[in-house]
This record gives sequence, C-alpha cells and structure tokens, in this order.
Amino acid sequence: MTSGDKTGDRKKRVPMAERRPEDRRDDWNEVPYGYTADEARREARRCLFCKTPECIKGCPVGIDIPGFVRLIAEGKFEEAADRILLMNALPAICGRVCPQETQCELTCVLGKKGDPIAIGNLERFAADWKREQGVNPLPPLPRPSGFKVAIVGSGPAGLTCAGELVGRGHEATVFEAFHKPGGVLVYGIPEFRLPKSIVQEEVERLGARGMKLVTNAVIGKLDTVEELLEEYDAVFIGVGAGAPMFLGVPGEELLGVYSANEYLTRTNLMRAYDREHADTPILESRRVAVIGGGNVAMDSARSALRLGADEVTVLYRRSRQEMPARAAEIHHAEEEGIQFHLLTNPTRILGDERGWVRAIECLRMTLGEPDSSGRRRPIPVPGSEFTLDVDTVIVAIGNRPNPIVPSTTPDMKTSRGGTIVADEKTGRTTKNRVWAGGDIVTGTATVISAMGAGQAAARDIDAHLRSPEPRKWKVETCAVPADGEKA
Repeated sequence: MTSGDKTGDRKKRVPMAERRPEDRRDDWNEVPYGYTADEARREARRCLFCKTPECIKGCPVGIDIPGFVRLIAEGKFEEAADRILLMNALPAICGRVCPQETQCELTCVLGKKGDPIAIGNLERFAADWKREQGVNPLPPLPRPSGFKVAIVGSGPAGLTCAGELVGRGHEATVFEAFHKPGGVLVYGIPEFRLPKSIVQEEVERLGARGMKLVTNAVIGKLDTVEELLEEYDAVFIGVGAGAPMFLGVPGEELLGVYSANEYLTRTNLMRAYDREHADTPILESRRVAVIGGGNVAMDSARSALRLGADEVTVLYRRSRQEMPARAAEIHHAEEEGIQFHLLTNPTRILGDERGWVRAIECLRMTLGEPDSSGRRRPIPVPGSEFTLDVDTVIVAIGNRPNPIVPSTTPDMKTSRGGTIVADEKTGRTTKNRVWAGGDIVTGTATVISAMGAGQAAARDIDAHLRSPEPRKWKVETCAVPADGEKA
C-alpha cells in the first residue's frame, strides 16, 4: 500500500509488524513492534472522519478518536497524543491491552465493507511517539481546592480517578496493597504484552502532576474506609477483583495446581522468571495444562512456555468461537506452539503418592442452547473421558472480589457475588462520601471500562466537593437493587 488517500486502499488496514514466533517464545520482550511514522499516517488516512462518529460512542472514556486520527494523518503526532490525554490518562497502556475490536473499532463505518480503522494501534503509536521523543510537558494545574480524596487501589480505575481529580485541583492519595503500583496492569499482564516500564512511566507522570502514592497499604487491615473518611473528604474504591476462582473438582489441593492469579503474580510482579534472584520462585514445569479460554488463560499459557515448559495445553469447555480471549492473543498463542483442546472439560486432577500433580482427567463436550452469557451451553458427552499427563495445572476461569474492604465496611452494601453495589453512572455506593468503580463493582471486565468508571466517579466526586459545606453534605447514595442481589 502506498497511500491511504485512495478509496480502494480503505478496505484493508496497515498491518503492524511482529516478532517471529521462533524468536519470541523463549523471551519476555514485546511481540508487536508498533507502527512507524509512515505506517501510522497511512493507516490514519483511511479514516472517513464521519460527521457523526460512532467510534466515540464505543469508547468508555469518550476519546475524540477522529480528532487524534486526523492529527496523525497530518503528521502532528504530539498534538495527537495530547488530544488523547484529554480523556485518557493511560494511552500507551490502552493502545496495547484494550479490546478495541469489541468497542470503538466495532462501530467504525469502514468495518462494514473491510477492516475498521486500527484505532488501538494508532493510539499506541501516538503515546509511544511522545514518550520516545521526550516531549512530555505537564499541563498546568488549577488552583488547589483544599479537598483531599483517598483512592483505594492503583489499578486502571484508581489511577484514572486520581489523574482526573488532580487535574481538577484536588489532592489525591492512592493506597496500593502491593509494593508496586499498577494493579492488574503489573501483576496480571505479562511483560511480552505490556512492558512494565510503560506502566511505571504512566504512574510517574501522574505523580509528577501531584498524585500521592502509598504502597504496602492494605486498606481494611492498615486503615478501614471509615478511618480514611476521618482524614479525607471522599473515598474511591477501585481494588479490582483479584481473588481467584477454582473448579471445585477433586485434586485441586495437589502440589502443582496454581490459580492464574498466583501464577501470573509470581511471574510478573515477583519476577519469578529470574530464577537466580527471585524471592518467590515458581515451579519448573514440563507439561502444563491451563484451564480457561480468556485473556488470562492465554497469558498464563504463554508465560508457562517462556518459563521453560516443553508442552502447554489450553483446555476450554466450549468451541473457538465462544472463547472470550482477544483474537490476537489466541493467534499469538497458536503461533508460539500452545496446543488447544476445545470442547473439553476437566473433571479430576490426579496426583502421585507424594501429592504432586501427574495427570488431569477430562470429558469431551458438545454445545447445546445458549445460556445466560449468550454463549451455547456445554453439555458432557457420555463415555468420552480421557487423561492428559501433566505436572502443572493453572486454573484461569475468572476472579471474584477480595472481601477485605467490603467486609470491614459493614454499612456499604454488596451483592451476593461480593461486588460493591454502586451507581453505574456516578460510582456512588450506599455509604455516604464513598464511591467505587471497576471490577470491584462489575466483576472482571476490561481495563478501559475500569478507567471509564474511575473517570465518571471522579467527576461526581468533584461536583460534590464543590457543593456548599462539603464536609456536612450527605451524598445521595445509590439505591440498593431490588432483585434480591444485595448482601
């Protein structure tokens, strides 16, 4: 392709170059190279710049997508990055890990007859260009308001909320339970998909604007939400959903069975791949089974391969079409040699006399009618049992909220599933002066949706802080659902 200006060139997007599978499967370096300046301009020129851009409606944080794409097409890369930063505090991160194909790109007009604009690739390009050029002047801040907000959790919801509040003149202090900020961006997503240096730089930029950070601070143990409210004018809870879920099958107590949370946290946050220096090493595996079909399962499988496993197999009870993982992540896993056993449901994990995993027993499945998730329900095939020899099992079937904060805040309502009950538009909880957003409210979702929740809550917090006598006001808290889901 020589130019994106011609109508005939608009049907196919400019591909992003990637490292070869045989070169990358043994290291932790990032897989895609990113666009060059020429590639970015060619891709941006495909845009129709619609008068009523549907792509903006598909973005949870409302980025001016046609605006920044047009600036890239014109070669104004710094201006494009600044345009994104108006609505998105973490553009280099979102450009890498957000599922644009099911959000902003899904509504792109070009997608009706060809490939939609590569919005994620262009967002990544603009953010990376600004960082690599060292062009990072901080926008001016308003006069300090004198109000203080405590933010519990330094994941995408918390960081976005903090950035928005600082930009509105408030003091924002983020409390993080781990020793490093970033939440799931650091402990959950591997280096080959999201380099940790990028997360660190984004956090440092927010810190340079005035965000305060307290690490190794487990709220609910160190201080309760009630105690924070004695010092702060408002509290935002964005602790995510980091507690693991298990299958409930025999053998899950055996040595060599990990939750994906533990496996990825040991690998990413504790640097278990550096076996000689890691404080929390990880099991050296030869044959690994990963249970699940989402992005976390793909991350676990690809990490196991890089940690030295000879064979890694993903077990998923539905078909490829129903897998919730991004198509690109499945593709990369297949390229790297990950094996897939689809329509397969584990029923038992088998061990040896010392209590170590030695095999996993499975059952073949077929698909029936759609269930509540909209996907076809898996149905067991009688007599189809088979066994795979494995020495490690990683369970990646989803997460649930950690109960520490809700359990120490008794007058804040939660659902039966442990999520905090909060208004979806404002983030208000049932407790006065407390907001919440992200996975702790919705259950496991996307980085960008958590950011959208943090952004919305910050704006509502700001509105209440600017009301008369804010320390005396009583926020109109959210209504408890009448569907019997309240705790």
